[in-house]
Amino acid sequence: MEMRVKAHAKINWALNILGFRPNGYHELDMLMQSVELCDEMVFRPAEDLTLSVNGGPRECDDKNLVIRAAKALCAHVGKELGAQIDLAKYIPARAGMGGGSADCAAALIALNDMWKLELPMETLLSIGLKLGADVPFCLTGGLARVSGIGENIDPMPAAPAIPLAMVTPGGGLSTQDVFRAWDAGDRAVSTHDMYDLARAVMDKDLGRIAALTHNSLEVPAINMMPEIGACMAAFRDLGAGAVFMTGSGSTVVAAFETDEQARNAAARVPGAVFTRTCA
Repeated sequence: MEMRVKAHAKINWALNILGFRPNGYHELDMLMQSVELCDEMVFRPAEDLTLSVNGGPRECDDKNLVIRAAKALCAHVGKELGAQIDLAKYIPARAGMGGGSADCAAALIALNDMWKLELPMETLLSIGLKLGADVPFCLTGGLARVSGIGENIDPMPAAPAIPLAMVTPGGGLSTQDVFRAWDAGDRAVSTHDMYDLARAVMDKDLGRIAALTHNSLEVPAINMMPEIGACMAAFRDLGAGAVFMTGSGSTVVAAFETDEQARNAAARVPGAVFTRTCA
């Protein structure tokens, strides 16, 4: 039995850092949504666990979240299970779009099914959180308010698709480096209501989205990579209704009223791609 699945990228309409937990982790409050841009994965039964990425073999070590997901499932059920996993990458790395987390979540769901483990979503969410902060959201997808370190997920009603143009300048940024830069800065926190922003997204009100979106990591990321600010200015000049950085960067997201506007903007900003939000 062959299983083909899509691992959807995510964007952060907002990312607020509220402070620190006693263990040193950052306390977050975010509004996240899945987008159509995705990696594609194929799972096949096999005796051993193997992974290929874009047609080339990869070491089955703990550096790869897909392999870590498979091994975590095996550890949970106390069995050594095999699979041939082929991954085609389209989500950029170090982009703030959750590419590795999306692949990890897709692997948890697909292997739970293929191996007939019958683990409930609650268990997958618990396993996923240990693998990465964005994995629980990637397991559920859609539009949701996400808080804590990523474990608290408040799903929102389905929202209409919003056309987007996105670009990842400078080859991306290290998440750890950007958070460290925030730690060393003024630690600004937004007071905007996340549910007001969610309503604006559900209403496809780009003006209100522009007024309410906020990313605590945007300023430190731009200080580290000024190209982010240049890309934001370019999209605004092309008529974007809302422009913001997603996650820890370096991806810049521009929201438009129509597919045509977003496609035209993507064509005019080098390296940009067109996509849409999805439920």
